[in-house]
Amino acid sequence: MRRLMVALCAALVASLRTRTALQVEILALRHQLAVLQHGGRSAHLRPADRVLWVLPSRWWKGWRQALVIVQPATVVRWHREGFRLFWRWKSRRRSPGRPAVPREVRDLVRRMSLANPRWGAPRIHGELGKLGIDVAESTVARYMVHPRKPPSQTWRAFLENHVQDLVAMDFFTVPTATFRVLFVLVILAHDRRRVIHVNVTEHPKAEWTAQQVVNAFPWDTAPRYLLRDRDCIYGDPFRRRIKNMGIEEVITAARSPWQNPYVERLGGSLRRECLDHVIVLGERHLMRILKSYFSYYHRWRTHLSLEGDTPVGRPVQPPELGPVVEVPEVGGLHHHYVRRVA
Repeated sequence: MRRLMVALCAALVASLRTRTALQVEILALRHQLAVLQHGGRSAHLRPADRVLWVLPSRWWKGWRQALVIVQPATVVRWHREGFRLFWRWKSRRRSPGRPAVPREVRDLVRRMSLANPRWGAPRIHGELGKLGIDVAESTVARYMVHPRKPPSQTWRAFLENHVQDLVAMDFFTVPTATFRVLFVLVILAHDRRRVIHVNVTEHPKAEWTAQQVVNAFPWDTAPRYLLRDRDCIYGDPFRRRIKNMGIEEVITAARSPWQNPYVERLGGSLRRECLDHVIVLGERHLMRILKSYFSYYHRWRTHLSLEGDTPVGRPVQPPELGPVVEVPEVGGLHHHYVRRVA
């Protein structure tokens, strides 16, 4: 008896389900007919009509067979668009987030990036920090003007340990307008990235190089270690003079510029930021350019390794000192920014 009752209930439910599906199919066909009668040959489904088809598609299995005026894939696409709209509405901002960046700060970031196309977000962020403007580096990257041509790739291999009594030296060449080749010697202190000595010659020799070290470290100012490569310029006279000064040489491996990264990075920055944009006429002209650049380098150029400071130290100027003034440096290749009373 119990089995008979279960069978009768199942048959009743199946008949009701079939009847309900039939009624729904009739309503769907009538709706499509009404749409065709209303729009003629160019039937246009309104948003309400789309919703009417998206909803039954979630629970009615036979909706594909009853759909005539559009393809089933179209209904699926409507459902996905509605899903995106729903979550876009649900994820909308209901309360204010970060405070808005003032317009004058945004304009200053754009002006800095346009005036200094070789600067990246860290450099501009360092400049803003020195002007008393506290913004995130990601905010600077968002509002700066990015050039069409990507900037030159920067050298990223830095030494982990910094020592106070270590200096590095290196030569690099500069062509002139008369197709001569000049050699530039740079001696760099590792502690604050200070350029201790720089000189130019057309015919470098061991005696001349040794004398430059003497000029760079008079009296008892010689460092403990000197880092250099295996260039043949550093001959016997150079090694004897260095030994007599009490300096211990640290020689890098062959073809391993990464072992002397600080001075190699300085040479690359000097080329990218200065020498690649000028035509050198001679030794005196090159020395004037180098003095101008290194004056800007020590006083105004911020460094990532110095936490946004300059080699000689640069105080932070609060906004109360006045508006930001742009001052050209190195013939207009770079600019520094200060606050001055109007």
